[in-house]
Amino acid sequence: MSDIFDPHVERVLRARAKAALRKRMRGLRASIPASGREARGERIVERLLALPELDRAKNVGLFWPMVERAEIDLRPLDRALREAGKVIGYPCVREFDDGRVEPTLRIASPDDLAERGSIYLEPPPDAPELPLDQSTLIVTPALALTPSGDRLGYGIGFYDRLLARSVPPGIAVGIAFDFQIIGELPTTEGDVPVTIVLTEERIFDTRDASNGG
Repeated sequence: MSDIFDPHVERVLRARAKAALRKRMRGLRASIPASGREARGERIVERLLALPELDRAKNVGLFWPMVERAEIDLRPLDRALREAGKVIGYPCVREFDDGRVEPTLRIASPDDLAERGSIYLEPPPDAPELPLDQSTLIVTPALALTPSGDRLGYGIGFYDRLLARSVPPGIAVGIAFDFQIIGELPTTEGDVPVTIVLTEERIFDTRDASNGG
């Protein structure tokens, strides 16, 4: 039998396929003119605000856009949610004395966010942690998503580890532009699917097998 069925070889091949797909999807997203991304992003924010799950949530995890990476701009969503009385948290890595690190969401305002050694702006490390319970919804970035909720991130593993300990009972909404929805993704150990997939055109609820978007 060929060694391509060896579990280690399969893991390596899947990891390589994901790396190649990341490169391709980054290029596709960056190729959209800024004005086009802005219009699509505004529609995504509108659709997020119309989600019943977001309306019910007390705590919301967001991400501050990395504009140089052509990410969806959620700053208007931050403002709308604060006006609605939601508690907002942003990604932050918690470091332990023994060298362990743990992904967290920490309650912060946009003015609190700063460069703190990651590729994205972070809250202060001593900011209060956002509760990760049934009242929490986490808006999750992606380079690609499938209708069944599989997600391709940047390969750091932050959101996979965060969602593994928070969803359920919380809800994760993966957001992307509609061209980033693909039929299938190579999955690897530790990948955690999102609950809802949302683009400027379609919504897929992975809890509803009959949902066609």
